[in-house]
Amino acid sequence: MKTFLINYLPFLIVFLSTFSPFLLATPSALLPQIRLYIESRQKEIDQIPELRKQQLKKIALFVQTKLAAHEPAQLIFICTHNSRRSHTSQIWAQTLAAYYGLQGVKAFSAGTEVTAFNDRAVKALQRAGFTIVATTEGSNPIYDVQYASDTEPIKTFSKLLNDAANPQSNFCAVMNCSQAEKTCPMVLGAALRVSMPYDDPKDFDGTPQESEKYDDRCRQIAREMTYLFAQVHAKKR
Repeated sequence: MKTFLINYLPFLIVFLSTFSPFLLATPSALLPQIRLYIESRQKEIDQIPELRKQQLKKIALFVQTKLAAHEPAQLIFICTHNSRRSHTSQIWAQTLAAYYGLQGVKAFSAGTEVTAFNDRAVKALQRAGFTIVATTEGSNPIYDVQYASDTEPIKTFSKLLNDAANPQSNFCAVMNCSQAEKTCPMVLGAALRVSMPYDDPKDFDGTPQESEKYDDRCRQIAREMTYLFAQVHAKKR
């Protein structure tokens, strides 16, 4: 046995270093409040309409296929202003991939216009348990979003689809609003395009229901990303 290990250990090291990004990994040390938040969403899966589950399964199949081929599974969540729903989707997608121990998943966001990561959406995510800090100033600051104690934060800001921060090919385009669907009839570079629109909490800005509606949208997106990556995880076991 000792001789076997000596002879084949170099090959094992090469194999693991090559394919480890795509293997089922130990889940990240998620921040405790986020872990509890996800566990609550797992109990709500039956609230997802069947038609939306079918769309989520399309994305799950894309992720499964990429990981099985030892390729990165790149998801870009797209909404007009890249300010609320697309950021929230990106952040929860990356977090749920980590929760289920799936390496090789990379989540991004983009818009058809550049605005800023809206502070109301930031606060809703903070209430869910994320640590979010602006690392630059100006009208469109860059934010560090921390979801686990053992990972680099997600860096996010409002950007166009062709921004250098986003992949330009071989990605799944997830359309988060009907307006983006109309203004982006074609998404250049996308290997797959899936419609997953969410009602805009912006409609309640400045009203007594503002925080409630942002929290509702945060929960819905987290619930659906939980379902999506649970599907991927089940196939990899």
